Amino acid sequence: MTEELRVRKYFLSLITILVLAASPLTLAEPSVDTASREQLSAIQKYIKQSWHTLTRSSAQLAKAAPDPKFTAMADGRWPVYVSRRESIKLIEQRLRAQMSAEDFATIEIRQLPNDPSEVREHGLLYLPHPYVVPGGRFNEMYGWDSYFTQVGLVRDNETVLAKNMVDNFLYQIDHYGKILNANRTYYLSRSQPPFLTQMILNVYRKQRNVSWLRATVPAIEKYYRFWIEEPHLTKQTGLSRYY
Repeated sequence: MTEELRVRKYFLSLITILVLAASPLTLAEPSVDTASREQLSAIQKYIKQSWHTLTRSSAQLAKAAPDPKFTAMADGRWPVYVSRRESIKLIEQRLRAQMSAEDFATIEIRQLPNDPSEVREHGLLYLPHPYVVPGGRFNEMYGWDSYFTQVGLVRDNETVLAKNMVDNFLYQIDHYGKILNANRTYYLSRSQPPFLTQMILNVYRKQRNVSWLRATVPAIEKYYRFWIEEPHLTKQTGLSRYY
C-alpha cells in the first residue's frame, strides 16, 4: 500500500467516525451497577494479595532469571549479571543464604563487562531489593511501570515494598548508570521517562525519613544530568531521548 493510499484510508476512517458521532441515533443508556460492600471487599483483598504474588526477590532468582526470548546456557543455567562495583563473592554468599541449593544451581553469577555490548549471553541484572512486576508473565522491574505500581502500593499502605522499589532505582543509577527500561542486560542501553523524584516523595510522605530523603539527592542529580546532557539531549530540538 502506498503512502497516499494509507493517508486516504486514514481520512476515510476518520470521516466515518465523525459522521457516526454526529448522527441522531438514540442509543440505549448503559446500565450502571453499584458494587456491594462484599464485592468491594473481595476486590480489595485480591489486590492486596496480588502485590505479593507479583513480587520478585533474590530468593526467587531461579524463577526470574529465565528469559523466554532466549535459551539457557549449554549447562542449563541462566546468567545473572552483577555490577562491576559489586563483589561477586559477596553477592554469591548473599544469594546462597537466600536461595535453596537446588535453585542456586540453576543460575550463574557473572560480572558485567565494562562495555555492555560485549555481553554475548544476555541475562537478568542483579537488584538487591524485592520489586513488583507489572504482570504475572514478567520477571523484570520495569521503569515507568514501577511508578504506577508504586502509587498503588502506597495507597494500600505497602510502604516497605514501595520504598524497596525506590531503593532499587537508586541502586540502578549508582551501579548501572541510570534507571533502566528493565533489569535485563539488553536494556542497558536505554532508560524510560523519569518518575524517580515523585516516587521518592511518595515514600517520604508516608515515612518522613529525612536522612533517607537526603541520601537520595546524589542519585537524583546524576539521573538529572543523564537527561539534560548529550548524547541524550538533542540540541536541535531541545528534547531528550531515552537511548
